[in-house]
Amino acid sequence: MQATTLASRTSRTTRTSRTADLFDQGLEHRSGAALLRFGAARRRQDDRSGWSGDGAVAWLDAGRGHVWSVGDARAAADLVLCAERERPDVVGEFTGPRGTEALVGERLPLTEVVEWVFRWTLTEPPRTPNEDRVVALGADHHDELGAFLAEHSPHHSTGPGSADVRLWAGIRDAHGRLVACGALSRLRDSGTPLMASVATDAAQRGQGLGAALTAWLTRYAVRTYGVCTLWQLADNVPARRLYDRLGYRDEDPCVSARIAGAEDGAEDGAEHRPE
Repeated sequence: MQATTLASRTSRTTRTSRTADLFDQGLEHRSGAALLRFGAARRRQDDRSGWSGDGAVAWLDAGRGHVWSVGDARAAADLVLCAERERPDVVGEFTGPRGTEALVGERLPLTEVVEWVFRWTLTEPPRTPNEDRVVALGADHHDELGAFLAEHSPHHSTGPGSADVRLWAGIRDAHGRLVACGALSRLRDSGTPLMASVATDAAQRGQGLGAALTAWLTRYAVRTYGVCTLWQLADNVPARRLYDRLGYRDEDPCVSARIAGAEDGAEDGAEHRPE
């Protein structure tokens, strides 16, 4: 019965011709829709596929084959199914409000389901111990950063040399050795700052270095761009406490999943994978 309902609802969704249409419902002003507010570009893109329904919108990152959706979970699931039906050769994965995966999973086989939170702030955080030790790192430090991340955070989402990264920063010990690092990347569609790949030397953890680096990058992003965003895995309690302390909003529970058997997107990228 549920599958029939989803099928009939999906048939009533509307494909939009450009990303600007995604803002017609005013969803970006509602709690839980910050991905639309900060993640979707408002500039006109005639080649951008988008879908709108009753209480939800979705847009496609065709390079990655990733459908982003916000709004009511049932309506968002309808849009994901609509997108997959219209672009089966492209759509391979999706992000939506928590609950979308169960509804989509009634119609399509899913794998790699990850629950996470999209967090954001418009204000500078409180001063944090060790923040004065943070320094910006340039292209001449990419090899060092790559080696550090490979050892201390092998599953990092963004690496040195990524075109999306605006800035790398790090903390060194008394001998000049790198003991923590992090990046200020950007959301692909909108260019909104996205913190990524914050890592600390395993032997130095518990000293607040990651917190200092996170605070520094947040302060830099807010001062420069007016906002900072980040991903947080739903079950990462220490990270949640840190981001709460630094003033990040916590009202956008999300889920991402891959459609089993779907082809990988044309471009390699991990923007949709939370830290």
